[in-house]
Amino acid sequence: MLADNTVQELLDAFSAPTPTPGGGSAAALAGAVAAALLAMVAGMPKTRTGSPEDRQALDAVHPLLLGLGADFVGLIDRDANAYNQVVEAYRLPKGTDAEKVARKDAIASAMRLATDVPLETARAAAALIGHGRTVAEHGNPNAKSDVGVAISLAMTAQSGAYMNVEINLGETSDAYATTVRAELTRLMRESAMQLGPAYTALGWRGHELS
Repeated sequence: MLADNTVQELLDAFSAPTPTPGGGSAAALAGAVAAALLAMVAGMPKTRTGSPEDRQALDAVHPLLLGLGADFVGLIDRDANAYNQVVEAYRLPKGTDAEKVARKDAIASAMRLATDVPLETARAAAALIGHGRTVAEHGNPNAKSDVGVAISLAMTAQSGAYMNVEINLGETSDAYATTVRAELTRLMRESAMQLGPAYTALGWRGHELS
């Protein structure tokens, strides 16, 4: 797994002149770091006010953050593997009519997978941003910069996933593409609604993190 590499090895893999790992994996990596930071703050003994309500909210969200973190780690490799299948599909022979049909079908299938995986990243990022609001509202105020960085990274994960879904959909306008784009729009809007309250809880105005 890419995540099993050292940080430098992972950066070297991203900087190599090869198709993967690319932006989709980078978006998932951003999500994984964001989830880890939020889990750190949620697990701290000190809460925002020391109230039972703060502790209960953070204890409830902590395992969800750990689960999302694991999901993002898996998506780092899944995104790379999905695009590798696209590359392999384009390399299939196309000398005969049968080969052309098989190649076309393989490309379509690979592109569908390469769209579905970053869509999962976008979904996970939306959930993470919502949990980030919870941590911002109930977590240790001394760690508000950690929460702010985590929310920014979660937003990066979501926008990066959005771009990867869109480029893989291309000019497709079938029912699947319409459904996916509608879901992406909904996820982005729902996430945007979480940002204002999160920033308010952290004591920051939205433009300060834009």
